[in-house]
Amino acid sequence: MFNKLAAALLPFHRRLLSPSSPVILSRVRRLCGTMETAAVRCVAGEPQLTISFRMDGNQRHMRREQDEPLGKLLSRIACNQAKGKHKAKKAKRNAPQDPPELAVVKLYYVDGGEEVPETVLNAEAWRDGAVLQVGDVRYSVRRNEPNFTNAELPCSLLAGFPVCPKLEVEFGDLEHCQFAWYKETEPKHNVTASGDADSPDHWTETGHSRVYVPSNHDIGCRLKLRCTPKNDSGRAGPPVDLLSSTSVEAGPGVVTFDERHAYTAEETAWPRLRAVSYNILADIYAQTELSKTVLYPYCAPYALHLDYRQNLIKKELAGYRADIVCLQEVDKGVFSDSLIPALDAFGLDGLFKIKDKQHEGLATFYRRTRLKLVSRHDITLSEALTSDPLHSDLLEQISNDDTLKERILKRSTALQVSIMEDVHQPGRKVCVANTHLYWHPLGGNVRLIQMAVALRHLSHVIGQLQSEAPLLFCGDFNSTPDSGVLQLVTEAAVSRHHGDWRSRREDSPPPSSSPWAADLTSPIPPLLSACGPLAYTNYVGGFQGCLDYIFIQPPCMSVERVVPMPDHRLVTAYTALPSVAHPSDHIALVCDLLWE
Repeated sequence: MFNKLAAALLPFHRRLLSPSSPVILSRVRRLCGTMETAAVRCVAGEPQLTISFRMDGNQRHMRREQDEPLGKLLSRIACNQAKGKHKAKKAKRNAPQDPPELAVVKLYYVDGGEEVPETVLNAEAWRDGAVLQVGDVRYSVRRNEPNFTNAELPCSLLAGFPVCPKLEVEFGDLEHCQFAWYKETEPKHNVTASGDADSPDHWTETGHSRVYVPSNHDIGCRLKLRCTPKNDSGRAGPPVDLLSSTSVEAGPGVVTFDERHAYTAEETAWPRLRAVSYNILADIYAQTELSKTVLYPYCAPYALHLDYRQNLIKKELAGYRADIVCLQEVDKGVFSDSLIPALDAFGLDGLFKIKDKQHEGLATFYRRTRLKLVSRHDITLSEALTSDPLHSDLLEQISNDDTLKERILKRSTALQVSIMEDVHQPGRKVCVANTHLYWHPLGGNVRLIQMAVALRHLSHVIGQLQSEAPLLFCGDFNSTPDSGVLQLVTEAAVSRHHGDWRSRREDSPPPSSSPWAADLTSPIPPLLSACGPLAYTNYVGGFQGCLDYIFIQPPCMSVERVVPMPDHRLVTAYTALPSVAHPSDHIALVCDLLWE
């Protein structure tokens, strides 16, 4: 998904840093002339500090205790230099040589040329702007200068789709970093990163934002990003150049969400909230032989590739300008390497709940200018069923059916629960829940128990922990409108005679007796399906139906507007979903809510 450009991004201790203060730089040059740089990383609470600098043509990286006296470190530097020179002479002359004398090594401060006593501890001695002298060579000490600890560009670049670099900065913040984007002067210019690509004539500057959207004019060209780390005080660290490993390719043209973005061109403001729920199709499922040959044989193989689909997903989610985004089937790597960098650039913070013993899970994102996280209350439903006294009666009843109990306890289905507070309305909170229920068509009874556990947990969280927080419940419930799950959620009760209680897999024996002797009720009053009845939210070759929902709790919340689903002709333009024009087999639900 991402290509790490190791040659372009050097670790902190391998970078040659430059002084950021004109005053210090002027004094240093007057005192010592042009100097090398010694990078010092010293963080309070960590036992060691790191000092990195070039000596005799080699990069040195030294980790020393922060509470060690300076003299010990200076002696070590002197010994290292002596050993290096001795080995070089011995190798050059191929004969034993007398060890060279130890060089003078000292640390002093620029103002007044005051030498630092050797008894001073390392943590205090290595100040920003100090000078390290090793023989005749002097180094300007740069302590905790902003720097990128990770910087990557995506592998796949499509015209019309945002390119969101993955950036992690230390001693700075991304909001204050500087960015400059370049494209190759001529398309498909066959050069290497160490050759003509470094020539200024080879690149044309095209933008200065953190995110760049290539145009059709960029097709065939590689991209380069120069990013300079900074902090809120304006202090800058060493710039890093990232060169794309591939050229910009043509986009797919019309996609299913283009028209939907016309309804979400502006962000919402109080008292409105825009919510999105979307099963984005995990890569671990999209790349199976079953998916390629049975589930989605109509989908072009390249359109099932994760790099391609991530281009579409990032553009789609960014274009909704949502305040709350609940995603299902999120690969762990997709969350950290793709969604976090992209949606962070568009103002969203993210939370992840992985399924037990799985590589995918649930993700909830929220716009940080509108909401802040108060607390999290995630659970695995099967684990909560057996360990939380809230569900003891449910566990007792399903124990009458060993097959049903086994099916439920084997599931790793998770419930992600986040309490959030409005940034501009202190004390006004909302409970955001996100889940993905059991998938099997003959698992209606399993899903009923899963939903019963989820609703009881949510009732406890809201009632005991955040009594005035309305519920916003999103997810892929794998349940059609006539299912017992929908009845339990929207009517707060489901009859013991509902057909879902008789759900059995073909290989399951009939129960000796019914596990349910009474109606199942919900501790939460009836919820409203915000997007109303829909013909389908999942459209594949062998099935079309409504499985995804956004439930809200009236009268605390009401629906202002539902963003229309894609035109049916777009959905079926490539037979079904996923396709070249749509990244998942599900369709995102998008609605604007009024927070009463």
